[in-house]
Amino acid sequence: MPSSIPALSVLDLSPICEGGDAAQSFRNSLSLAQRVEQLGYRRYWLAEHHGMPGIASAATAVLLAHIGAGTSTIRIGAGGVMLPNHSPLVIAEQFGTLESLYPGRIDLGLGRAPGSDQRTAQALRRDLDSHPDQFPQDVIELMDFMSKAPRQSVMAVPGRGLEVPIWILGSSTFGAQLAAHLGLPYAFASHFAPQQLMQAIQIYRETFKPSAQLAKPYVMLGFNIFAAETDKEAQFHASSWQQAFVNLRSGRPGRLPPPVEGYIDNVGPSERALLDSVLSCAAVGAPETVRAGLQAFVERTGADELMVTTQVFDHAARLRSYEIVAQIADTARAA
Repeated sequence: MPSSIPALSVLDLSPICEGGDAAQSFRNSLSLAQRVEQLGYRRYWLAEHHGMPGIASAATAVLLAHIGAGTSTIRIGAGGVMLPNHSPLVIAEQFGTLESLYPGRIDLGLGRAPGSDQRTAQALRRDLDSHPDQFPQDVIELMDFMSKAPRQSVMAVPGRGLEVPIWILGSSTFGAQLAAHLGLPYAFASHFAPQQLMQAIQIYRETFKPSAQLAKPYVMLGFNIFAAETDKEAQFHASSWQQAFVNLRSGRPGRLPPPVEGYIDNVGPSERALLDSVLSCAAVGAPETVRAGLQAFVERTGADELMVTTQVFDHAARLRSYEIVAQIADTARAA
């Protein structure tokens, strides 16, 4: 497996902090996108969530249009759109619009989870209980809408002929099998659900079928990073994410809380087990600590690209974390 640090990208959940609002989150997201563009990150992705008090990126395509207008070179996209919530035609039109506005810069990652609780999913879809899982068919239909010679009589305008790159997202082996079958790049949500990571990667690589979009397997993995000048400072900033993760898994989703000194050392055994699982795909600490964690993860997984996510209460500290990671990668590649 490769030991060098691969291409780095950014997953931004556009967190809403306690005491803040969505408007502030959007200003922070644009600031982050502009800074990581300067730092040389490959992509900036937003994820669709609904009914989450601490996540502002529900209208993913709308927010991406805002990000695109404020940047010029970095690829921007969805990581991802939860396709069962939408008509494939609508997503083809939305991302055809984005591709027309920002040509050559748009990615479309697709997931089959609702990105919400069941009641919110019902409000989104209306017919949640009346249809079986049609995700693979919906992906194929969406790709056809954006192809140069669609088989369907209905036309996606804009969208037709633009062939926006499609990614399959997943946190289980289902997405790995679908991505391999369709010959598409695969992004695994190891930053919050690492349990089936190695099995999914193996299935994807072993069963991959080349396609017009992709000749060989390409794996991008989510990875949590909290980098600061010292281990202690990084652990302090990471406590906001740790609190939010425990709250979410305990059925108490809320806004991103302020950091707490020594939080992880004072949680109960069940909360600690939750955090230990997700920390298997994380690096928290000073630059050297993060470098070692990054390289160990890449050696273990052979990731072609890492999607770095950093949920930090203080925006300046979040920007600094991404700066440190970029410096680590630059140094490793120059060595």
